[in-house]
Amino acid sequence: MIECRKSKWMHRILLLACMPVLMLNYSMAQKDSAKILKLEEAISQAMNNNRSVQLAKKEEQIAQSKYRQSDAIYLPQIGMSYTAMTTNNPLNAFGFKLQERTIGAADFNPALLNHPNGTPDFTTRIDLQQPIINADMNYMRKAAAKQKELYTYKTERTQEYIAFEVKKAYMQLGLAYHAVEVLKEALATAKQIQKFSNDYFNQGLLQKTEVLNADVFVATTETNLTNANSNIQNASDYLSLLMGKGLGTVYQITETDALNGNENLKLPDNRADFMAMQKALEASDLMIQSTKMSAYPKLNAFASYQLNDASMLGFGANAYLAGIQLSWNIFSGNRNKNTIVSQQLERNILSEELAQQKEQSNLDLNKTLRDIADAKMAIKQHQASIDQATERLRLLQNRFEQGLVNTTDIMMAATQVSQQKLEYRQSLYSLNLSQAYLQLLTNQTK
Repeated sequence: MIECRKSKWMHRILLLACMPVLMLNYSMAQKDSAKILKLEEAISQAMNNNRSVQLAKKEEQIAQSKYRQSDAIYLPQIGMSYTAMTTNNPLNAFGFKLQERTIGAADFNPALLNHPNGTPDFTTRIDLQQPIINADMNYMRKAAAKQKELYTYKTERTQEYIAFEVKKAYMQLGLAYHAVEVLKEALATAKQIQKFSNDYFNQGLLQKTEVLNADVFVATTETNLTNANSNIQNASDYLSLLMGKGLGTVYQITETDALNGNENLKLPDNRADFMAMQKALEASDLMIQSTKMSAYPKLNAFASYQLNDASMLGFGANAYLAGIQLSWNIFSGNRNKNTIVSQQLERNILSEELAQQKEQSNLDLNKTLRDIADAKMAIKQHQASIDQATERLRLLQNRFEQGLVNTTDIMMAATQVSQQKLEYRQSLYSLNLSQAYLQLLTNQTK
């Protein structure tokens, strides 16, 4: 029983001892099996496969279809019907026979006129309506054209935003890889400290607490390295989602230069989202004009051609009717007046939303410019801090090997080097991200 317990504990100790090696091998295997992905390729695939882009394009197609529906204000409308009826109503029965052109002298018999038998009628009818002048519908058609342009700009802005998200995810993936590199260096340093600590402890030069501190330092660094490797998978999955691909692929990025943007630009008035709001305003104006024009007279033509017969498959008598109708809705119970008031209020809301959107974008622009300046300053400071922290760690390592400093001092110095390197990469990421957002704000993405 005792031997069995010893065997289990030895197995656990061996497993714990092998964990760093297993994690390092897993990290190397993950990197070797990663798929190389260029930023241009990622953006191209996102433009073709991203669901948000696809939905925006479908909305654009719907707007195009609705605009095509307004062709009806110019084109004729033709309908056909076939009706079978029977009646003993005196008026309708005589009318059926009259339409069928079968009236004879006997049909004027008062007894038959007052008490007709069931009289059938089978009518085949073709109706034609031709719009001529409908001013309100013309303005509705123009409004539909503005809606079509609105969704075109919406699709364009969606593509620009998705391209920004791809750049952001790509940078996050690069940051995760750099974090793994820094933490690997930190793990190597931590293991070196752990080795020296164990050697000095075996020589009786260190206390057990110093050795335990070194062990904890190694374990913490290994945990951070594991999290960094998970961040690589997380960023890869987000890239896959943006590109419309299946999850699970690990991507290896290519090194990209720092993004540069013109920091003296102002917000352009022709930015896609601004233009979409502008088209919504124009469409609203046209709908108001359409409501006003509905109070004006309308001119339309109509015609019909029909065949009447007493038998089901007969098409004996034929007749046509044609005419032009001038209609004028003189008073609609103040409905048009109140509709115009509501539309004008809605139009004013759109105008305020556009102004608010531009103000918010100006706020974002100023903040982004400050973020760029702060990131540049932070990069310079971290570069200097890395050199200083690295030199301090080197000096402390020499003194540690001579037994002049304890493990706490050397671990703090090593932690400071790793922290400065990670903060440097984070500042570089923040700079590139702010530059990409500046491009999105100022329409430099094309």
